[in-house]
Amino acid sequence: MIETRLDEFMPAWQFRERHAIRIAAPPKRVFAAIRDVRATEIFLFKTLTWIRRGGRRTAESILNAGDTAPLLDVATRSGFIYLANDPPREVVIGTVVIAPPGGRDTMTPERFKAQLAPGFALAAMNFLVTPDGPNASVVSTETRVFANSAPAKRRFARYWRMIYPGSAFIRRMWLRAVKRRATNPAAL
Repeated sequence: MIETRLDEFMPAWQFRERHAIRIAAPPKRVFAAIRDVRATEIFLFKTLTWIRRGGRRTAESILNAGDTAPLLDVATRSGFIYLANDPPREVVIGTVVIAPPGGRDTMTPERFKAQLAPGFALAAMNFLVTPDGPNASVVSTETRVFANSAPAKRRFARYWRMIYPGSAFIRRMWLRAVKRRATNPAAL
């Protein structure tokens, strides 16, 4: 059963993480905060992504985000695509994590849902805002990864074991940054 846009784009998965936080702000303000959070607002984000990229200098990406652009904008300029953007309820982004040789064509939301040749692993992440009373919201973020072949699944599993602790920490800190921005937008 499809309950979220993430369900629409990633109804099956082998790897998943989910985190949530309650925020004393209405959904519209929370959604705006999700869209506006920068890497510098997420505790240890730049340190953990620097470690992940082995300290190498790279082009702007989710692993090397600057200080001024919203993190979702950086992500969608550097390998992720918007799969859904339904303010003030949900935003979903996705990317190809593993592709077979010659398989890195341009990804679209339609292609993301299509059956691909074996050897792909796709990742999708959302932020979902649910009203929780007259002036509050519950915000969750969920990441799902689906590998469509046994070799791609084994390859991603090795990577997941390595990055999961840092990824989970970043997601929790990202939610805290959303909360700070949504409850005191003038402070940032």
